[in-house]
Amino acid sequence: MDARQQRGLELAAKSRIYKKDDGTWSVPSQVGKGRYVIEMGEQPHCSCPDYESREAKCKHIFAVEYVLERERHEDGSETVTETLTVTETVQRKTYPQNWTAYNAAQTTEKAEFQRLLFALCANVKAPEQTNGRPRVPLSEALFSAVFKVYSTVSGRRFMSDLTDAQGKGYIQKVPHFNTIFNYLEMPQLKSVLTGLIVESSLPLASVDTDFAVDSTGFGSNRFTTWYETKYGSVNQHDWVKTHICCGVKTNVVTAVEISERNSHDAPFFPQLVRATAENFDIQKVLADKGYTSSRNLQAVEEIGAVPYIAFRRNTKLVSDHRGGMNHIWNRMYHYYSLNREEFLANYHKRSNVESTFMAIKAKFGDAVRSKTPVAQANEVLCKVLCHNICCVIQSMHELGIEPEFGKVA
Repeated sequence: MDARQQRGLELAAKSRIYKKDDGTWSVPSQVGKGRYVIEMGEQPHCSCPDYESREAKCKHIFAVEYVLERERHEDGSETVTETLTVTETVQRKTYPQNWTAYNAAQTTEKAEFQRLLFALCANVKAPEQTNGRPRVPLSEALFSAVFKVYSTVSGRRFMSDLTDAQGKGYIQKVPHFNTIFNYLEMPQLKSVLTGLIVESSLPLASVDTDFAVDSTGFGSNRFTTWYETKYGSVNQHDWVKTHICCGVKTNVVTAVEISERNSHDAPFFPQLVRATAENFDIQKVLADKGYTSSRNLQAVEEIGAVPYIAFRRNTKLVSDHRGGMNHIWNRMYHYYSLNREEFLANYHKRSNVESTFMAIKAKFGDAVRSKTPVAQANEVLCKVLCHNICCVIQSMHELGIEPEFGKVA
């Protein structure tokens, strides 16, 4: 592919190219604001200076050819675009809801949640204590902390729920509410909660094959201040940034990372995908333009999956002098340009990760109550774990899945 063909491909991918009423095509200039007229036929003609001087195919003719190629189907038929005035009632597409399974999951969720959470926490072992007063067992502290986040109430009002859990045998002794907060302050709890999130997703390993990656922020009661010359001092809520990979069918979170509030998204993509690939058979990975990079495309290809990551408007083909990464970049860019409808049909599944964030925030709160960064990160992980358990409960009633927790300590 020569330089004109590459620029034509970029024009077809990013610009508005359309057929006029007189049968000619209108293609925008790549450097200015003007447009050129192209007559297609046995001998295409373009009104641009490049064609006038060379009388050979220019990038604008190549761009029209790529647009026509997109509209041809595999069986040889073509899509003809016409302008029609049609008056009709368009019915909005709806998706059926299994109300029987949904009602059963919702009405039994709190009881099932405690049972599954107890099974998850049962085998978590704490380091052996050699001195001091006997501590609350780590498994019971984890159960209490996650159950407290699930309840969405304050620590003091949560004590009655914890007393009920004691009566059911999930904990031996009701801890003081400050004890729950003290455990959330432990940095070691982060790795334990991350492991429980992974384990809670395993019952759905046979269901999800397509996954989406994105990030969001959970607000806090802390403020950060910055100064701007025109407006003066402005206060803004601080937040905890959370990166996740989730299944697009069940919305279960398969991998999670907590980062600084202003950290970039793209560097977390490979580790989220590789962590998910350890337990799931990944076929497709979806992400928005913020994750577009050769490194991320290569990470998906290494696990045998197909990356559906949208390209930015200023994206260009890359020469192959830097090695293998550019092959996947150029290959996916050609696929993105020439098979736009098929690409977007897969890419738009990415909206499920937004639904996952909305489900977590709507049900368990879009902000954290904790004061310190360590406790805030652990509290967010508790929210994600609560969400995963709820996804498993829904799948139990809708898909007939029987989870078996407690095998991994």
